[in-house]
Amino acid sequence: MSDTFHWLDVERIAEELDEAHPGKDPLSVRFTELRAIVQGLPGFAADPAHPCNERILETIQMLWHEERTGAERERD
Repeated sequence: MSDTFHWLDVERIAEELDEAHPGKDPLSVRFTELRAIVQGLPGFAADPAHPCNERILETIQMLWHEERTGAERERD
């Protein structure tokens, strides 16, 4: 796995968010906050050829939620 990732690496971002923010409910995060959180992840490097948009943020949020609920089911 590469050390850096960008907006199109939505699955990697969801995994990183789940690891970095275990107490945060992905569905309660506004897109403005989500964008800032992603940009603050270690290894994130925006690619000017692929800027962020609402569709990308929505995909990240849903994948993060799936990552979280999948981990919760594994613990049960």
